[in-house]
Amino acid sequence: MVFNCELKRVVDDSYDIEIGRNLYDSLINDLKSGLCGKASRFAVVTDSNVEGLYALPLMEKLAVAGLKADMITVPAGEKSKTREMKAFVEDKMLALGCRRDCAVIAVGGGVVTDLAGFVAGTFGRGVPFVNYATTLLSAADASVGGKTAVDTPLATNLIGMFNQPKKVYIDIDTWKTLPEREIASGLAETVKHGCLGDRELFEYLEKNIEKVFYCDGEVCEYISNHNCEVKYNVVMQDERESGLREILNLGHTVGRAAETLSDYRLTHGEAVSIGLIAQARLGLEKGFITAEEVSRIEALLKRAKLPVSIPDYMDKGALADKLYTDKKVRNGRLRFVFEDGIGKMKCFGGNNYGLEVEKSEIAAVLEEM
Repeated sequence: MVFNCELKRVVDDSYDIEIGRNLYDSLINDLKSGLCGKASRFAVVTDSNVEGLYALPLMEKLAVAGLKADMITVPAGEKSKTREMKAFVEDKMLALGCRRDCAVIAVGGGVVTDLAGFVAGTFGRGVPFVNYATTLLSAADASVGGKTAVDTPLATNLIGMFNQPKKVYIDIDTWKTLPEREIASGLAETVKHGCLGDRELFEYLEKNIEKVFYCDGEVCEYISNHNCEVKYNVVMQDERESGLREILNLGHTVGRAAETLSDYRLTHGEAVSIGLIAQARLGLEKGFITAEEVSRIEALLKRAKLPVSIPDYMDKGALADKLYTDKKVRNGRLRFVFEDGIGKMKCFGGNNYGLEVEKSEIAAVLEEM
């Protein structure tokens, strides 16, 4: 006997992204207006760098507004994006009395938003969460799109889930406290967006990239809006990464491998910058991009204070081997996404944006870097 459980779902995962300055009051007003449904308490997840700068002031405002909240702080850095740290946050939430009537507020950069979003997706079989992004990197990448995950010693971002926030707040004022290296890291993802889908953004960066380091308001708002537009235009068409969304991994095949192999001596953006150059040089050999365009990408990344070559301490053979932990690998074969010049991506038929690449091909490019 066979019994069919017909379970069809129609879900609206739409959410707003608010870009502005000092958005605490906006967040609190939204929470009081039911942004997170019937949630009666909030777990504010942050890191040790952001805690004093932004999480504690938010906690004070939540208390004044009569909203019950507890703060959970993890050590700053990519090494906190682990299964063990996810369990730590979950155990803290349980000990604080959080149950299915809670919601999660992620205050921080990409590590915090990835980790907290994953926790929210599994805690109590799923509770609401919002992202309050405090870095250019999280504004450009992690806070938009709903991909949440943790890293393992063998691979990055392969343990996770798609979980969309209720809302994203991008507070440009928070960028003023970022070290130069963190601004540069975020610019790597911004340059990536220009390369893969927004030539206007790329050309704007060529004219204005130094102003980002001074937190020029007009420039920061412009790149924030364009970063969101690029990701939205992709995610809207392919939320679950069945094809088109792979293009958002431009530069990440080599980048993620380099980041892990460096034991996170490289920031995420620094590693992605190296990956963008590796992809561009391989694309040049395949005729997908011109030498002039490769030079423009390299020059822009240098102006963004990002590396364009592999560090001397990194073994290039080991880096080539590490590429096989990339999530685009299929049947043991390396796959890359490629630019079709600056501002577009190559499609290899149907909804296929990944091209199989021989290890020897990318190893030769890495050797030259």
